[in-house]
Amino acid sequence: MTEFVSPTLRLTEAQYDRIVAHCYDGLPDEACGLLAGPVVGSAVDRSATGAVSEVYPAANADASARTYTVDGRDYLRASRDAEAGGNEIVGVWHSHTHTDPYPSPTDVRSAVDPMWVYVIVSLRDDVPMLRAYRIRDGLISECQVELV
Repeated sequence: MTEFVSPTLRLTEAQYDRIVAHCYDGLPDEACGLLAGPVVGSAVDRSATGAVSEVYPAANADASARTYTVDGRDYLRASRDAEAGGNEIVGVWHSHTHTDPYPSPTDVRSAVDPMWVYVIVSLRDDVPMLRAYRIRDGLISECQVELV
């Protein structure tokens, strides 16, 4: 079994601002979006480096304050744009409107790719709190977040 290593998520301040603004724009529902960046490793053992090349705000197809699903058209557009730039989708973000920025049981069950970084922005308090995680086989490992 490959060691469960969580990369440091590296966002620019502009990317961070865009993510947080999109989360506020989504209120009262959860907001979501995708992260693109480089991937390293072989076809069998691939991993996101943690660097984020682009952020893609997306519509929440669930239109819900409790769950999110990235709109399929937004996913396709982001995936094509990332690929054109030599990158891949390496993660997703969503907001928690009234709870801590920690993966809920629903978030863990819906974690689609063990390579991805899962970012949660809590809007519960006056100041938004962004945290990042890797989720593999139901196990949660927090990633450091670095603004570059």
